[in-house]
Amino acid sequence: MAVDLKNRCVTDRRRSRLQASVLIGFVLAFSQSACQPKRQSERLTVASAGRISSLDPALASTTGVLQVLSALGDTLYIRGTKGKLQPQLAASKPQFSDDGLSLTIPLRRDVLFHDGTRFDAKAMAFSLKRFLRIGSQRYLLNDRIAAIDAPSPFELRLRLKQPSSSIESLLTSPYLTPVSPKAYADHADRFLNDRFVGTGPYVLNSFRNTQQRLLPFRNYWGATPKNVGLDLINLSNSTALFGALISGEVDVLLSNSIDEDQKRALSERADKALLLESKGPAMNITFVTLRTNSPPLQRQTVRRALAHSLDRRLISARVSYTQREPLRSLIPPSLRGGKTEPWPAYNLATARQLYQEAGYCTGRRLQVPFTFRTNVPSDRLMALTWQAQLKRDLPDCVQMTLNGVESTTVYKQLSEGSFEAVILDWGGSYPDPEAYLSPLLSCKRSEGTICKEGEAVDGGTFWTEPGLQAALSRSDSLQGKARLQELRAVDAMAAEGAPYLPVWVVAPKAWGQLRLNPPIFNGNGLVDLAQLGERR
Repeated sequence: MAVDLKNRCVTDRRRSRLQASVLIGFVLAFSQSACQPKRQSERLTVASAGRISSLDPALASTTGVLQVLSALGDTLYIRGTKGKLQPQLAASKPQFSDDGLSLTIPLRRDVLFHDGTRFDAKAMAFSLKRFLRIGSQRYLLNDRIAAIDAPSPFELRLRLKQPSSSIESLLTSPYLTPVSPKAYADHADRFLNDRFVGTGPYVLNSFRNTQQRLLPFRNYWGATPKNVGLDLINLSNSTALFGALISGEVDVLLSNSIDEDQKRALSERADKALLLESKGPAMNITFVTLRTNSPPLQRQTVRRALAHSLDRRLISARVSYTQREPLRSLIPPSLRGGKTEPWPAYNLATARQLYQEAGYCTGRRLQVPFTFRTNVPSDRLMALTWQAQLKRDLPDCVQMTLNGVESTTVYKQLSEGSFEAVILDWGGSYPDPEAYLSPLLSCKRSEGTICKEGEAVDGGTFWTEPGLQAALSRSDSLQGKARLQELRAVDAMAAEGAPYLPVWVVAPKAWGQLRLNPPIFNGNGLVDLAQLGERR
């Protein structure tokens, strides 16, 4: 009973702080509104969290950067709101050779870059080859593409190392946004951070880390934007973002980085028809990474005991007011091809039994040092909630201690095996199950169940399973239901080994002023900024 009371007090104190945060936001909003000068521009102001240090597609790494690139550039294909592949710079769907080792992509003939030069097969080949040389995410292409050719001015040909059913989805990735060979002639082998010359509906008028001005591209091949331009502002303070939207200083807020209580407050205002709210496909997953190459988490029994000890629904309710959907898979439900949940569910009886099999609960407790990212507010709340839940449910079996580390340090030290258990998140580089499974599970060299080289090392689990890599490779040569079935089998193998503990999946949201069209998300989880405009 003492533990329950303590947890209740902690929860009450936390809720008071959250309510105070919302109140501060409202006070800030009204104070800003009182002294806010009348807007001098008809451009829309769109706010999001986090600074943007580079607009080079080869260096892109955050959702914020990809969102800007989606307005300044185009991709060969996009995923529509219903997930179907749609040509964008391509003229039609890719044509595969009979052996599946080559695909030919016909290109549009009416596309210009912002500098007035023509977009064609050579320009697209230039951008892809540049990405292969210097791209921070070049692994996406390295294992797939053997050669890139331009057999005719408006025909691109990709020769593959092996048949790949995921290549179509990969071609929707904003990382592969083409850039002008003329403008990037001196940057073919190095990054160009503060400029961007692409083919998109907007041109970059000015760039700062905290603000980018976008103006419509008059010679755009597609539909004209529904606004006269955009001022994209980047703030790091959640309360400032919240207050700016409420006061009307900001027209649209794109952010999953604002505090959970403020998200809830914005959703409540939308329910009362005071704001517009749009929700995109849930593409970002959060999970706990377990280091499996040393005791005690080297033992599968211990990892599965922890998996059964994780009360996802409680944690989601306490951290996000149930706004985050509990997840028991490495594949987001929207991409899964049928709702499957192979990961162990919360079950205290099973957890206790497994802890006992591992030699705990009888005067000996499993010690779990759990690391969370200090600059991600939901991480801290998740860690505190899980720690309290374990103390309530299994005090004689497991003891969790918490350690806060800034995210940049976490990412640098993951592959060094610095963390026994750490909370992380992942958003696929393109909307396909393979974009989640391969980056988290692939292993190039292993000894038994210990991965020595590959993405499993980079991700900090050091885990693999005999046959898993072969199944991943095999899935990429299959199509349709057979492919999805193979990918689900890989997901199930990972669930059995439990090197990760999926926690929740996050759907992106956007809020806008009532005078505007509702924001529209595409299949990649990005807002179509060109569709933002006044209601008619």
